[in-house]
Amino acid sequence: MLHIIYIWIANSNKNKGAYLLLIYNTDCFELIKTIKTNTIDMILTDPPYGMSYVSGGRKEKHDKIANDDNLDWLDNFIKECFRVLKDNTASYFFCSYHNIDIFKRAIEKHFNVKDILVWEKNNSGMGDLTGCFAPKVEFIIFVHKGRKNIIGKRTDNIFKFKKTDNAMHPTQKPTDLCEHMIKKFSDDGDIIFDPFMGSGTTGVSAIQSGRDFIGCEIDDKYFKIANERIKKAVLKSKQINVNDLF
Repeated sequence: MLHIIYIWIANSNKNKGAYLLLIYNTDCFELIKTIKTNTIDMILTDPPYGMSYVSGGRKEKHDKIANDDNLDWLDNFIKECFRVLKDNTASYFFCSYHNIDIFKRAIEKHFNVKDILVWEKNNSGMGDLTGCFAPKVEFIIFVHKGRKNIIGKRTDNIFKFKKTDNAMHPTQKPTDLCEHMIKKFSDDGDIIFDPFMGSGTTGVSAIQSGRDFIGCEIDDKYFKIANERIKKAVLKSKQINVNDLF
């Protein structure tokens, strides 16, 4: 199922005069094969971690994440990510400590791994309450295809942003964190691609950062949430004429 939204705006600072938003309710492994080579400016995604993740701290449980029971798909997926990205671009892949070694080995076959960034949350999670330290961080593998210079002031590789309450998705990320990463290594009008869109945080962050967005989510429930969030983000943008929407 394909949903396409074209947002036409009047913006003298943007030469092409339009935002392009494409969101797909389909399998990203099939979708990415249809994207032309060297057309994407950044991938920012939070893929399944291969750990059959279930949030244990909520009374209302989320659906299980698709493709999270194995990592058989990872090598071909990373190869396709490299193909669709333009030269001299930067991208981000969230991952868990559980399989970070597997992710890093797959990614560095193609990309230049620049860093493993740390997202430090404002409070800790549950984890093993009696046998381990309280988890308070997540990891992001930061990569280059070629070389991309940072935009603006150089910041630390430990990002301190409040976590969400995961109300819309079991691994929901904060928009301010994603906006920070987008703005540091992409330009206005660049195309940001999230193959595992979830509840649409990357899409919302891209819109709020003045970027174009392509997103994909296989789960019908999460796709509907993402669709509504992205629509609301567009309507809230001061650059948007509501009568130009659809």
